[in-house]
Amino acid sequence: MALVDRFQLYELCVQSPAAQAAFLRAVHGAAPLALREDFCARAAIARAWLELDERATAVAVDFDRRVHGEEFHPRLERRVADVTQPSGDESCYDVIHAGNFSLGYLETRAALLGYLRLTRARLRPGGLLFADTFGGASAFRLGASERQRFLPDGRRVRCLWRRVEADPARGSVVNTLSFCVDRDGEIELELPDAFEYRWRLWSLPELREACLEVGLLGFELYEQLDSARPAPVDGARLGADFSVGFVVRAPVSE
Repeated sequence: MALVDRFQLYELCVQSPAAQAAFLRAVHGAAPLALREDFCARAAIARAWLELDERATAVAVDFDRRVHGEEFHPRLERRVADVTQPSGDESCYDVIHAGNFSLGYLETRAALLGYLRLTRARLRPGGLLFADTFGGASAFRLGASERQRFLPDGRRVRCLWRRVEADPARGSVVNTLSFCVDRDGEIELELPDAFEYRWRLWSLPELREACLEVGLLGFELYEQLDSARPAPVDGARLGADFSVGFVVRAPVSE
């Protein structure tokens, strides 16, 4: 039996790195080469980005040394660092990716604005920030949902997303992600609460206003984050429950 860990299962069940990297390149609209992946964990997006163009480069940043992995790529720089702190890389990137609802780790508006200001400074003129969030009727309702995926060797992976705590007055939620791997009904691996998330669930208006305040422009919403021809959606047409990515851009000129 090939061993899998929680990070591999997360990538299988939650991410689509190759498709998402292609989405970022397409939504940029030009020929972006330099990517920074914030809150990167195993740097799945950064690694996929490098496959799109032999000239591409990527920087992957996460404060937790344990999640960085050991895969080496000559055009990938891994940094163990706090993405909310200055890093001396102003005007370096065409694209900054802050996915997996990671802005939820920024618990105050001051922290959110601080990160967005640094992001704007790190982007080249016309460069974009991609981030994502979720919301709607069920965002603060306790409950669970399940999806399944399959490993290359045919084993089934069941992924359980649970909403275990919610405080609408503070905009805070606690969610967990669990995995179960089985073959023909026989369980081979169980990882209950493999990940626990304590987030500030920012609303779309709050995110839009914060981006505008620091000079990041546009605020385009996208539902299909793996589309080769991405098209923004009208926020008024979002369903009762939604998960969206948003794109904002640094000014082309001051």
